[in-house]
Amino acid sequence: MSFFSAWLAIVTSELLFEIFKGETLLRSFSSMFLKRRCVKKIENVEERRETSILDLPELVIEGVLSKLSAASLCQASGVCREFRVRCSSDHLWKALFHEKWGKLAGPAAYREWQKTLALRNEACSGGERNSKVWVWPLSCLWPFSWFNSQGETGKGPAAAPQESLMAWYLALESGSLWFPAQIYNRENGHVGFMLSCYDAEVSYDRATDTFRARYPPHGPRTIVVEDSVPWSRLRSPPIDTSAHELHVSDCLEELRPGDHVEVQWRRNKEFPYGWWYGVVGHVENCSRVTRRCRCHLEDTVWLEFNQYTVGSRWRQAAVDRKSHREEGNEAEGFYGGVRKLRTKEEINIWTKLWPTQALE
Repeated sequence: MSFFSAWLAIVTSELLFEIFKGETLLRSFSSMFLKRRCVKKIENVEERRETSILDLPELVIEGVLSKLSAASLCQASGVCREFRVRCSSDHLWKALFHEKWGKLAGPAAYREWQKTLALRNEACSGGERNSKVWVWPLSCLWPFSWFNSQGETGKGPAAAPQESLMAWYLALESGSLWFPAQIYNRENGHVGFMLSCYDAEVSYDRATDTFRARYPPHGPRTIVVEDSVPWSRLRSPPIDTSAHELHVSDCLEELRPGDHVEVQWRRNKEFPYGWWYGVVGHVENCSRVTRRCRCHLEDTVWLEFNQYTVGSRWRQAAVDRKSHREEGNEAEGFYGGVRKLRTKEEINIWTKLWPTQALE
């Protein structure tokens, strides 16, 4: 394809997208796909020619589809079998998935998604099924009056390939998939959990653009459910460590006063760990002058939790730099692994959650 042809195709796709936005575009797809009659009279003889949207150059079709939203791609997939294949392509969904779910749906969420697929396949193994296609009634997610959930053949609902990004996106979007995440200030910012982050299972509520969270049971407590959790209080687990496992710290040797950290802490041995925000402080006899400070050479690292008032038993904790293990007691809880925060983005999240008043 010459440079001029490529340029013309791109410009054409841009014009088509501007002309046929949203539902108008997809209705155009539907109407153009239906065979129409082009009448041309030559010597009183009618010549009939069949045309469709698929007659457009490949680059134009791809250019238009790449500009559609997730909802519009789902609508377009109901136009015909050809569009069903095109609209479920990973290269179209990659940017959409990254934009909405990239920061939250990490490796832990993907493993849960794969587990869900495996269980579904196992449940269907006794009957006839297609191992390559995971059927998802798209009209249940984006119900538009014209949407043809039967596709071109009329034999079944529009489907997304089982291993595709489209299928994963729709499972998250529908709220049918509960997946692992971590929640800042759990239980609606309960004072006992301020500036902490705990494991939970969450599902998305598209109607409110928030999440429902289930905190696992521990000790005498049953499952705790929290509704309407906003995006700003969720994150993908940054490390692959269970809430009941001690994180093996790899940053203790490099910690210096002023470093921002997250520290595992749990109330007692039956409770899961949560991650609590703190900073590295100075040892008691340090002059706190940068050039003279030798705190980074000491065997003990002092962690400060400045959200608590001076004198509070939760204000400071000491961990051994050389041979760190879980330290604490039943009265003050148990401190586990330490994770250094290395980006401004991580630190800014914690500072935005800072309580309006000092905690006791």
